[in-house]
This record gives sequence, structure tokens and C-alpha cells, in this order.
Amino acid sequence: MIEAPLQDRLRAALTAAMKASDSTAIAALRSALSAIGNAEAVDGAPVHSGDSPFAGAVSGLGAGDVPRRQLTEHDVAAVVLAEVDERLAVATEYDALGSAETAARLRAEAAVLAQLL
Repeated sequence: MIEAPLQDRLRAALTAAMKASDSTAIAALRSALSAIGNAEAVDGAPVHSGDSPFAGAVSGLGAGDVPRRQLTEHDVAAVVLAEVDERLAVATEYDALGSAETAARLRAEAAVLAQLL
């Protein structure tokens, strides 16, 4: 049986977490999906149109649109893994500061994401 793409699994897990009112999972999944969206964004070169009084404006419907970057399944997994690693690193820092509750929440978020990898 073929497994669904990771991004689709994340979206399905977010829907389930929202139905279950699981705030920890919701936070982790929204953050991961946002990180993937940011990774898909491209740096658009500024386009200048001489016939507009606004800096950087272009004329014509869709003239300033740039296609999004297409991530491979490996790229998406790397983004999610980075989110897991970041949460675990920050949890360690919170432990050192004596904030065990925040550290536990971050570890729970990391576990939600790691489970989907």
C-alpha cells in the first residue's frame, strides 16, 4: 500500500487534532505546515514598471505572480525534521531555565511531528 505524501498526512492530522481540540497537536501541525509553505516561497526579483507611480508596481493582471517552488517528499520531510529538532533543542534550553512545563509541551509537539515522519 502506498503511503500518502507527508504534507497530506500533516493536513489530515491537523483536521483530526482540531476535531479533538488537541491544542498541542494543532500548534505543532500548523507550525510545520507554515514552515513548508515558507520553504515553497520564492524570492521574487523586484519588477519595475515605468508606467506606474508606485515603486515596484507592475501593470496587468497576474504580471507580478511567480510560481511557487515545488518541494520533493524528501524536502518536505527535511522541513518537518528541522521543526522537530528545533523544538527539542529549545525544550532543552527551557529545562535549563527551570521551565519544565514549557519544555514538556515542546517535546510533546516534537513527538506529534516525529510520529508522522
